[in-house]
Amino acid sequence: QVQLVESWGGLVQAGGSVRLSCAASGRTCSIAAMGWFRQTPGKERQFVATVLWSGGAAYYADSVKGRFTISRVNGKNTTYLQMNSLKPEDTAAYYCAVDRHVHGAVERTTSRAYDYWGQGTQVTVSS
Repeated sequence: QVQLVESWGGLVQAGGSVRLSCAASGRTCSIAAMGWFRQTPGKERQFVATVLWSGGAAYYADSVKGRFTISRVNGKNTTYLQMNSLKPEDTAAYYCAVDRHVHGAVERTTSRAYDYWGQGTQVTVSS
């Protein structure tokens, strides 16, 4: 089992920045990748970004490319999501997740590829 704890998101004005963190504990040796998803009420969970634990390659949803940066610190079993130039449409509950396997380009963007999930943290961007 892997447990995930996310930092507090909060309220930010459009154009502002927020950095989320997610710390993993437990069987962290099983981590192949860590990702971030987001969800708004009534909608499916949406892929945001993921980072491979070995090598650090990062992948992003088109909607956040150039604005968000995902990173990881292996020694701390922690992943970060730096979100800049935030827009009201970025408002959502953000979830971090652990993938125990390295998936292909399509599958790594789907929630079913991930094995463990954090509790979620709300980010609200005001216009």
